[in-house]
Amino acid sequence: MENKVKISTQNLNLYYGENHALKNINLDLYENKITAFIGPSGCGKSTYLKTLNRMNDLVPNVKIEGTVLLDGEDIYDPQVDTTLLRKKVGMVFQQPNPFPMSIYDNVAYGPRIHGIKNKAQLDEIVERSLKGAALWDEVSDRLKKSALGLSGGQQQRLCIARALAVTPELVICDEPVSSLDYSIRKQILHLLNELQEKCCREIHGSSFNPYSDELTSGIFEKKCCGKTHQWAHQSDRCNRDRKDHAERMTVSEIDHT
Repeated sequence: MENKVKISTQNLNLYYGENHALKNINLDLYENKITAFIGPSGCGKSTYLKTLNRMNDLVPNVKIEGTVLLDGEDIYDPQVDTTLLRKKVGMVFQQPNPFPMSIYDNVAYGPRIHGIKNKAQLDEIVERSLKGAALWDEVSDRLKKSALGLSGGQQQRLCIARALAVTPELVICDEPVSSLDYSIRKQILHLLNELQEKCCREIHGSSFNPYSDELTSGIFEKKCCGKTHQWAHQSDRCNRDRKDHAERMTVSEIDHT
């Protein structure tokens, strides 16, 4: 049984002033899949991802043309509530960005914004989200401590927990492991792989090694100069790139940081 199309991008063009950053993007993204976009710095990967929850609305002088459908509904319709949209489409950024408040309040922030005030319900959400981000065992005895005291890897997992707390249908991860060491990278990639069966996962993948076994169910998309050039199932892409890498000792479109 084929996975359902979660997001469909049709004839998408985006301009920063006179700069044509995204050029006629036509792309379907499927639920319960990890999709990785691979390409050089500045080719439009982050810009594209931010069109999926209208984060580009916050950028001056941006013009967007085309259609982005989430479950068949146009997210750029003027009637769309962007707060509710971003509840459905969460985001984890490259650098961990915990709020300057307690671990508990970081995770409970989103549910509170959406009207949940009952403490018992919030307690359950916080515990479930931290367990989902593989962080509960490390912080359960210090939930009232500042999140800024966590390590970098813990902060990033906290941000994942914060995204999960509002039960999103899709999570965008913009280089989620680029600033972390190898052992923490593996841990977070493994976590994302476990979560993919629960909701659609979108991963911007220019900063992690795509040959990793953690992404065996993924699909890779290569973007360059604002265009989507080709796609391949992860196993096909990795087998081909392993051969190319062995021959050339470099893969120019992948940043192995």
